[in-house]
Amino acid sequence: MKDKIHPQYHHDCKVFYRGEHVMTVGATVPEMSVEIWSGSHPFFTGKSSFVDTAGRVEKFQKKFAGNYFKNKKK
Repeated sequence: MKDKIHPQYHHDCKVFYRGEHVMTVGATVPEMSVEIWSGSHPFFTGKSSFVDTAGRVEKFQKKFAGNYFKNKKK
């Protein structure tokens, strides 16, 4: 490996989920903030949850609300 071209590796990167420290991993950054992790993912927990961080559902509902489909000709 060449010297001085690789990022600094942090062996104790703290991972935060909703402001709460959930785990420590190795990474190239000292701290990480995640929107979803294995402790909150429905696949691992068996519980159903809804995640919409970008407002995509509201955008979809606004776009297709009202007479959107009634005005379309077949």
